[in-house]
Amino acid sequence: MADKDYIKVTLIKSGIGYSLRQKNTLKGLGLHKMHRPKVLMDTPEIRGMVNKVIHLVSVEKA
Repeated sequence: MADKDYIKVTLIKSGIGYSLRQKNTLKGLGLHKMHRPKVLMDTPEIRGMVNKVIHLVSVEKA
C-alpha cells in the first residue's frame, strides 16, 4: 500500500462577509470553527477547494 500525503488545513479567518460559494467550500472542507485544524488527503480536488479559500485558511503538510 502506497503512502498517502496529507495536509492540515486550519480556518484562520471567518467566512462572514464572503460569498455563499466560499462558505460552502469551507463546509465542504469540514471547516466549521476557527483555529480547529482538519487533516485531509492531499488530492487535486482538495487542493482546488483550498485554493478557492486560501485567504481564509492556513495550510501545512501533515
